[in-house]
Amino acid sequence: MSDITIKWGILGTGLIAQVFTEDLLRLPGHKVLAVGSRALGTADAFAGRNGIPRAYGSYEELAADGEVDVVYVATPHTGHYPGAALCLEAGRAVLVEKPFTVTAAESEQLVSLARERGLFAMEAMWTRFNPLIRQLRELVADGTIGEVKAVYADFAEHFPYDPSHRIWSTDTAGGALLDLGIYPLSFAWMLLGAPDTVQATTAPAPNGVDSNTGILLGYASGAVGLLHCGLLAKSPQTATVIGTKGRVEVATPFFRPPAMTLHRDGAEPETFTLEVEGHGYTYQAEEVARCLRAGELESPLMPLDESLAILGTIDTIAAQLRT
Repeated sequence: MSDITIKWGILGTGLIAQVFTEDLLRLPGHKVLAVGSRALGTADAFAGRNGIPRAYGSYEELAADGEVDVVYVATPHTGHYPGAALCLEAGRAVLVEKPFTVTAAESEQLVSLARERGLFAMEAMWTRFNPLIRQLRELVADGTIGEVKAVYADFAEHFPYDPSHRIWSTDTAGGALLDLGIYPLSFAWMLLGAPDTVQATTAPAPNGVDSNTGILLGYASGAVGLLHCGLLAKSPQTATVIGTKGRVEVATPFFRPPAMTLHRDGAEPETFTLEVEGHGYTYQAEEVARCLRAGELESPLMPLDESLAILGTIDTIAAQLRT
């Protein structure tokens, strides 16, 4: 089954769609067959830039293409649920850009639909599939740094305030939490699991979206997750995992790290490096292909129940930020 070519459809033509497509085009065993946009001219231009044979002027036409194996949903956040639901209803597997949806309620509906139809679905949390991050999970699971007691992670950038821009707009579920905060939150969840307590604070932008947000996750084990996301100033974008026998420092940017350093009590630091392939999205594309070829409906590295649970925590955080 490993020689089966996976035929992709791309739903959306923005920046994230472009960089993911560029990574797909690097990979043997993958073919970008079609692209869909809300306007045929936009789809034609995207197809022309990337050598894609089929361009559709609607998402419905893309979803209806029976030769497409899986659709990458690359719209702004508010388009994730309707775009993915459209594809699943049409019988297409989906890789949905993070966050999986805007709310846990939407995620529940999408997960139910995928399972009812017996179709593969996954959140495109590309960090999970990076080889260094997978190695980090193994180090933690093996007890190399003992019991994890703290996870620090931050992802903030400087974006000049513009309420018409996607990242600031209330119409597209803008703000730091959904766009950037999903990364440190998913990272901490990956290592510590579901938190027992959640506390969050933010500096709201003039239009009310969160612009500089701190999150504290608490666990019955005594572990904590200290997370930061923001749109006002660029942060180091690093992560540190602290255990009872050592720690791991993940280099910037921690969501596609080129290196990480293991510090163990009584031992010299050990650094692991990675020459990231392309933009860093090839690893998640290969996992999608592996699952499809094996007939798996979910990836064990980013299972649907975990995406759903993380959205539940985001709902909790968002509610606190509104008060």
